[in-house]
Amino acid sequence: MTADHNMMTDQTRTATGRFIFSQTMLRIRDPNRSLLFYRDVMGMTLLDWFQFPDMRFTLYFLAYLREDDPPVPVDAESRAEYVFRQRATLELTYNWGTEADADFAGYHSGNTDPRGFGHIGITVPDVAAACERFERLGVKFVKRPDEGRMKGLAFIQDPDGYWIEILSAPSLAATIRAFRG
Repeated sequence: MTADHNMMTDQTRTATGRFIFSQTMLRIRDPNRSLLFYRDVMGMTLLDWFQFPDMRFTLYFLAYLREDDPPVPVDAESRAEYVFRQRATLELTYNWGTEADADFAGYHSGNTDPRGFGHIGITVPDVAAACERFERLGVKFVKRPDEGRMKGLAFIQDPDGYWIEILSAPSLAATIRAFRG
């Protein structure tokens, strides 16, 4: 990457200065399994959910809330605006009926051919401690922290087979520094 890749014009900065990365959407088969996983295993908060009966789907928005975040509003319109102002929420899209359809093979995770989407990433204070907890909870691992060439990070799978990278910012920064030489 050259220095030019880091440069943004004043015109672009002015035009996009208030943009935020709002959400990543994953299609899910069974909302009960997925919501329990992201709430109880991953520790995320369900901010809100929206049903679209005519189109037969429901959207669930989850995020990590910090102590200094404002409280989630109670009234529906303010709560919806709050959801869409958050940075980096996880949007789970449930197309009605997939959980009971024996012929439904599930969604493509992007990690088998043809490859595409790869994973979402969660930063944790201590990868080993997080992985010990995931192990106790019966979470499926794709890669454990001591496996492969990139030590200190892990990949787990959610109920739909999507990969979740588990990383620690200082540890991954040190790994990247070592690879760069």
